[in-house]
Amino acid sequence: MSAIKATNDAAAMSVQVLYFASLADAANCQQETIKVEPSTSLSELYEHLSQKHGFSHSQQELRVAVNDYFAKWTDPINDGDSVVFITPVAGG
Repeated sequence: MSAIKATNDAAAMSVQVLYFASLADAANCQQETIKVEPSTSLSELYEHLSQKHGFSHSQQELRVAVNDYFAKWTDPINDGDSVVFITPVAGG
C-alpha cells in the first residue's frame, strides 16, 4: 500500500479533494488539498481520508470521479487531479 504523505516532498503529488453532503459535514470542509505518494490509488486515498475524518460510508456505497469522469477505485492518482467521492442520493 502506498503512503499517503510523501516521504520526499519533491516526489509528492498534490490532489484536490471535493466533498459534498455528509462527507463535507464529516470533513468540516468542502475541499482540501492532499499530498500523496506517486502510485497511490483512489481506494487508498479514501481509506486515509475516511480514517482522518470519520466517514460513515464504505467504498461500496460511493462512486468516485476524477477530473469530472467516473473512475475505478483501483485507478492511480496523478499530480493535480481533482477527486470527488459521490454519496448515494435519494430521489423520486
